[in-house]
Amino acid sequence: MFRRNNSQQQQQAKILPTYISPNSEFRGTMHVESNLLVDGIIHGSVEVRGDMEISPSGLVEGPEVRAKNLVVHGVLKARVLVEGKLTLSHTARLEGDVNANALSIEPGAFYVGYIETGDVKALPGNKRPELSASGDEYYQP
Repeated sequence: MFRRNNSQQQQQAKILPTYISPNSEFRGTMHVESNLLVDGIIHGSVEVRGDMEISPSGLVEGPEVRAKNLVVHGVLKARVLVEGKLTLSHTARLEGDVNANALSIEPGAFYVGYIETGDVKALPGNKRPELSASGDEYYQP
């Protein structure tokens, strides 16, 4: 009488985010089909097909984190691959290399690592300015 068919359950799973509560700790590889909100701790690789948010109390530590968009308010120690935008709030602490299409860093955020954003070849004016060896032509005492 109260049974849902599989298509209803699949539709419901796509809408509801996965939630790691403040007193929870997960170890291993996590795959999430929708969005992920982390208030607790994750040790391991994380792959999110939707958006991911790490709250100020959240900690994610592992070899790699993949998401469509990622907002960090807490601690993230991993290689980060984001299809869309990575946002680091003023409370964020990120340690790891980043590859994202767009990046937003608020003043106060802490970051250590290498950042690569977008596709350099797609930027307008792909020609780099040439600098002289001495730069003396710009100095006029």
